[in-house]
Amino acid sequence: MKIRDPKETKYDLVALGESMIRLSPPQHGRIEFAPLLEVWVGGGEYNVAYALSRLGLRTGWVGGLNSSPMGAIIRNHARAVGMDVSYVVERKYDGVGAKDRVGLNFTEVGVAKRGSVTLYDRGHTATAGMKPGDVNWNKLFKEDGVRWLHTGGIFSALSETTRQVVAEAVKAAHEAGTIVSYDLNFRSKLWSSKDAIATTKPLVPYIDVLIGNEEDFEQVLGYRAEGVDVHKAGALDVGPFKKMVERVVKDFPNIKVVGTTLRGVKTATINDWSAIMWADGAFYDGPMFENLEIEDRVGGGDGFASGFSYGFLTGKSPQECVNLGVAHGALLMSTMGDTSQITLDELSHVAKGGSARIKR
Repeated sequence: MKIRDPKETKYDLVALGESMIRLSPPQHGRIEFAPLLEVWVGGGEYNVAYALSRLGLRTGWVGGLNSSPMGAIIRNHARAVGMDVSYVVERKYDGVGAKDRVGLNFTEVGVAKRGSVTLYDRGHTATAGMKPGDVNWNKLFKEDGVRWLHTGGIFSALSETTRQVVAEAVKAAHEAGTIVSYDLNFRSKLWSSKDAIATTKPLVPYIDVLIGNEEDFEQVLGYRAEGVDVHKAGALDVGPFKKMVERVVKDFPNIKVVGTTLRGVKTATINDWSAIMWADGAFYDGPMFENLEIEDRVGGGDGFASGFSYGFLTGKSPQECVNLGVAHGALLMSTMGDTSQITLDELSHVAKGGSARIKR
């Protein structure tokens, strides 16, 4: 990929998507019985920009917020790691949440045979209400300059107008020479596979990097990894995934990189975890973390996207990039909450095969 020179740009990566407030019982508690709920911030696209800011890159986030204290929680969370929020679409809080709300999600972190569960309360949000023309894409991509735009299927699924906004954004980024990555991120609670395919396929000609797991490719683009049962416990065979990716890049020759996470779910807290990457006509296998102990699996896929995009933005080889992605996803799932708490030193250590021996 030809990535713009950092000297010519203000931002290394900008993410377009919704950020929400997550409310979770401590540890592995149930919402029904929770005497208190922990407050976390996160969102599929937002998480990537947040992680890269922690790793030392110049990032920004574009989404919708309101003037309530809930909006301030997200705004402060982003600013704490240096994320730019100057392109955020700001709305006046109406006092009751009839429109332009800050989305909520209630998440139970699973354990043993009880999987994690996310319940959305995200209707009528400020991000879902974004419309074409709300953001000056010409100023962002051409005047300020952005090396990489990251967005995806969650933002696209929110409303008819966000589907128009994402089309507006990826076209503007493509015309400015900005790399565009798109995480397919299918959410059945937000839209149907039919709507996802109809919306996403016209966007693919403007996308350089596709990210997703086996279900995402099937539900959002209509490509199936034959012979794979994603709901069956155990390790995953990479063969069917590679054949699926080959079909995708044959149909869309503009795609330069495809990243696919591989997760074998044994229990809610024990997963096999890896990924493959296709780049420049070749496949690269990431390290396989068998029986990976997981504290909180939410955000693992975003951790993979963060790690490998960091690699490309800093000039690493494709093999190093997929290693960084797998390592970052694994490390992110070792902590509670959606967003990364990982440092660059920790990421580099694990990506290079380092152990978890105690450091004194």
